[in-house]
Amino acid sequence: MRRALELAAHGPATGVNPQVGCVLLDATGTVVAEGWHRGSGTPHAEVDALSKVDTAVGLTAVVTLEPCNHTGRTGPCSEALVTAGVERVVYAVSDPGPTSAGGAARLRDAGLDVIAGVLAAEATEFQRAWLLATKLGRPFVTVKWASSLDGRAAAADGSSQWITGTASRQRVHEQRAANDAILVGTGTVFDDDPSLTARGDAGELLAEQPLPIVIGERQIPGTAKLWDHPRGVLETGSRNLEEILTWLFEQGIRRAFVEGGPTLASAFVAAGLVDEYLIYLAPKLLGGDRLAIGDIGVTHVGDARELRITAVEHLGNDILLVARPMTEAGH
Repeated sequence: MRRALELAAHGPATGVNPQVGCVLLDATGTVVAEGWHRGSGTPHAEVDALSKVDTAVGLTAVVTLEPCNHTGRTGPCSEALVTAGVERVVYAVSDPGPTSAGGAARLRDAGLDVIAGVLAAEATEFQRAWLLATKLGRPFVTVKWASSLDGRAAAADGSSQWITGTASRQRVHEQRAANDAILVGTGTVFDDDPSLTARGDAGELLAEQPLPIVIGERQIPGTAKLWDHPRGVLETGSRNLEEILTWLFEQGIRRAFVEGGPTLASAFVAAGLVDEYLIYLAPKLLGGDRLAIGDIGVTHVGDARELRITAVEHLGNDILLVARPMTEAGH
């Protein structure tokens, strides 16, 4: 199963489909084939592995996710495993999808031996974003901000470039590329005129670009840099975050990166719609009232939004804190 998870990581992290890996074993436990999913419209991991053997009769399939049981752009993996003559299927995590789930039951009905939950915790953590998005019916939301040690996102005159150093800024570009969409408010577009592209060290465009989404009721200027974005730009014309996220999920967006300033970040936090926080801290003191986060509905310290820090990383002279809510959304 650990090998299957390694294979799964070869697949794209963005897009509608999960990252899935599959290992086929013979009766002696020897690996005879491996496969992984390479993106929407390509063979799923199980089918990819099956295509590499002359016969799969009597084999065991070890898969990171319960084999799907529906026909989308490809056929159901459960049927492919049954037809191929696989004897046993071992998987880590159940598929939470309302249409794709049910593969385990189909396999058992066909007489296959099915074992679930192997390395479930590791596989759930690996696929956390996709699993949570599928369960909630909205994209996995990451909120990012950069601030001084005293929590300021800008100086008294409004200047904010650059609070953090080059290493932090490059990491942000990599994180942009790891998401399907990047969300900003109209205020950020009017005030900062960002390009919101994902760029490399030399300023070149990375292969993966998030779709810019502008949240707010105002139309952005025709001269905004966002109109030159390689993916174009989508204006929501709305501030209803839950409706926007539901619609984005329906459009195939599974990972949303919020990089829109204190107003938008605070709105997501207040609404309880944040699944992951990326907080860049620069060893600077700015003072003043330009806080990285504004009112989130907390009036008493006992009502504070409790977070759990999952990683700490040094980037040059800065620190990146990765955190998540103590209570996962949907639990």
